Amino acid sequence: MSDTATNTLAQKDKSGKMISGGHLVAKGLKNEGVDTIFTLCGGHIIDIYDGCLDEGIRIIDVRHEQVAAHAADGYARQTGKLGCVVTTAGPGCTNAVTGIATALRSETPVLHIGGQGALTQHKMGSLQDLPHVDMMAPITKFAASVRSTERIADMVAMAAREIYAGAPGPAYLEIPRDVLDREIPVEAARIPAAGHYRASTRSIGDPKDIEKLADILVAAERPCILLGSQVWTARGHEEAIALVRALNLPAYFNGAGRGLLPPGDPHHFHRTRRYAFDKADAIVIVGTPFDFRMGYGKRLRAEATVVQIDLDYRTVGKNRDISLGLVGDPGAILGAVHAATTGRTDNGAKRREAWLSELRAAEQKATDKLMPMFLSDKTPIHPYRVAWEINEFLSEDTIYIGDGGDVVTISAQAVQPRRPGHWMDPGALGSLGVGTGFAMASKLAHPNKEVLCYYGDGAFGMTAFDMETANRFGAPYIAVIGNNSAMNQIRYGQIAKYGAQRGDIGNKLGDVEFSKFAQMLGGYGEEVRDPNEIGPALRRAREAVQRDGRSAVVNIWVDPNEYAPGTKAQTMYK
Repeated sequence: MSDTATNTLAQKDKSGKMISGGHLVAKGLKNEGVDTIFTLCGGHIIDIYDGCLDEGIRIIDVRHEQVAAHAADGYARQTGKLGCVVTTAGPGCTNAVTGIATALRSETPVLHIGGQGALTQHKMGSLQDLPHVDMMAPITKFAASVRSTERIADMVAMAAREIYAGAPGPAYLEIPRDVLDREIPVEAARIPAAGHYRASTRSIGDPKDIEKLADILVAAERPCILLGSQVWTARGHEEAIALVRALNLPAYFNGAGRGLLPPGDPHHFHRTRRYAFDKADAIVIVGTPFDFRMGYGKRLRAEATVVQIDLDYRTVGKNRDISLGLVGDPGAILGAVHAATTGRTDNGAKRREAWLSELRAAEQKATDKLMPMFLSDKTPIHPYRVAWEINEFLSEDTIYIGDGGDVVTISAQAVQPRRPGHWMDPGALGSLGVGTGFAMASKLAHPNKEVLCYYGDGAFGMTAFDMETANRFGAPYIAVIGNNSAMNQIRYGQIAKYGAQRGDIGNKLGDVEFSKFAQMLGGYGEEVRDPNEIGPALRRAREAVQRDGRSAVVNIWVDPNEYAPGTKAQTMYK
């Protein structure tokens, strides 16, 4: 923003009016489009609440800062806006670390504002004093302490620029208590005006590379495309779908990319990714890194032409050589490629019908192989049956959240969200405990949608008490628990490595009837031990949530000796 613009803004408020640091925080957040903060109170930060009330920013106070951070992450994923978590100093900050680290690995735009002791008490041993900036720097894109009240709103804008530079991620701002509480003349503050200080991020990179990718796709006989989380984060799904349809491309999805096409769509493929990667002549990877989920790139056919598109130049070509790399906004790039292929005969679309038919046949074969587990009537209940029943239960307006180890891995085999943005999971950090914050945030963002979170019993126990927070703020959801009384994904590895006698050490949990937890909070709870009762129980939970406005818990007792294939192969460590 120019000095003229800054001076004009200051002149508007020149009336001898004073403003505190907390109110400057709120003005800075409002300029960034923040309409909700997630927080747990503390004496270092209460002036921010006062400012948020004046600016019309909703304050959601939780019972644990980990949930606040996950909720800010989830709110950003669901709304496309900047998520914001506000914590007090010391343990307030450290409790939020897991949520901020999850946002980093998931590339979610989250601003964490934290308190600190007064500057006048620096190095004196003030209450909850810790080196927050040093601690947060490795797990954020930007971390800084705000040393003057005049710069507070300006530093919020600075943090936001860093958050949105390249692939999104979290930032941390520490504000000492006396800096936050101090009042200054309004005209002395630097308050950037919304929309006037940040460049567009919808870059397509080098136009010559757009033409190269268009040539590759038009010429390919057996192409496939993987649409990852960045496609949804950047809200580039419409351009992605248009390209897939125009070029007749088989599309695969991971992370937040799930749901970009509905199940049953002729270009939606779900179970044959490895098959396609082994046979494709051209593979386009959009918005997902070559990390452990991709076998560090080793799962892609060596002879294939591999193209990688990403918001972050550091991700392109990391862990695996590629044929072509494009850095920029996924939607803008895919839209430009679509335009570059328009009018070039049939873009190879007709030639690919045989390839798509081959993949559809392989999809059906893979589904047929899984059906006995999906429809299993055995007791204890097969976890694949639970995942199948959940998928059958989902509506067009259900946001699905997975929170756990095998819970997420197994449900990915069955659960197919119906719309973009309707799948959420812990992401690459593999954090347990994300579900409660994600569920609450999703319902707050979309009050008219249904939210279902499928937890492992270990994950549920970590953050469940903030179900009360969800109820308190009118954001009830359906909690489904796959209860095997164990941290089962780890348990399998221990049994395989050390034998049955030592396999249950450090991973067995007690048998808990979690339905009573929901009832304690005034909601509906049900225990399920018969696989044929899963569907009816889910429907009763739905009716109760709609009727009572309270979260419901369906506690399903699953077989502790059934595991996901990836768990058996320990692929997460390979």
